[in-house]
Amino acid sequence: MGEEEDEPSPKLAKIDVELHPFHRLKNPVVLNEVKEKKLVFLHGKVGEDNKDAVVILEKRPFDTSPKGLKSLFSEETKLRQDLLNDIYSTYAAVPTSPHTEIKTTVIYPATTKHIEKYTKQEVEVIEETGDDYKQITLPYLKEENRFSVQWVFNILDKKSESERIVFEDPDPEIGFILLPDMKWDLKDIESLYLMALVHRHDLKSLRDLNKDHLPLLKNIKQRGEDAIQEKYGVKKHKLRIYFHYQPSYYHLHIHFTNIAFDAPGSSVTRAHLLTDVIENIEFMSDYYQKKTMTFVGKRDDKLVTALRKTP
Repeated sequence: MGEEEDEPSPKLAKIDVELHPFHRLKNPVVLNEVKEKKLVFLHGKVGEDNKDAVVILEKRPFDTSPKGLKSLFSEETKLRQDLLNDIYSTYAAVPTSPHTEIKTTVIYPATTKHIEKYTKQEVEVIEETGDDYKQITLPYLKEENRFSVQWVFNILDKKSESERIVFEDPDPEIGFILLPDMKWDLKDIESLYLMALVHRHDLKSLRDLNKDHLPLLKNIKQRGEDAIQEKYGVKKHKLRIYFHYQPSYYHLHIHFTNIAFDAPGSSVTRAHLLTDVIENIEFMSDYYQKKTMTFVGKRDDKLVTALRKTP
């Protein structure tokens, strides 16, 4: 078989430098840095009214296509030698784009909650009982309005990101929209990351699920797996499908990632596999209303503080 043709590079939309908050960020401060993942989180002010903005910078994976490798090892890549010893040598290499691209996420205007979310803090393990959820967590979520989900409604109503939808089942009870997560660059299949957003507005998290929702969960699993295999060629046994608890936002959604990808939040302290959730509910309908849920929270988070004070 011959080499596959390279996919055409997506056209970049022209950005108005004078208006975009990225170019007007003043006095950026590092909120957090994850060096092993080549990630940095910044906070700064924008405009004369000094509105807050959060900027997330992430080094993109190497372009390992034939065209990408050819450009990497071309004379356009600048080298500065750092060490030479017998057969070993090291260099600071400065390749041309796309190898030097930096994935950039801008949250603007950002709220205090966004700034707190991305600020480095000590974390601790929290055990939330079913009663804790009803008496502490649920009232807290209602009072704090923790992270707006308007952007989710925009997707479900086709006001935003409609061109990114991979699959949709429009059924109001068991339907969902499947689309790429913002963390995925849409190129590297090994780091494949999609999410399913349910059409129902009355489900916030795992805590709301019972036997009445089994058709919804099974539908998302089967049709999500089928859509991903058809679109990206990734078979179901190569997928990790899971919920987060606690989730970043409270509209029920499910994560689909390539098992080869060490996705953020895929560890045992936060991820709950969809197959396990289905089986647990089949065993006991109110399993997630009664179960003590263990998660990792930031030490200074108000909810973590409240839950820590419970007996």
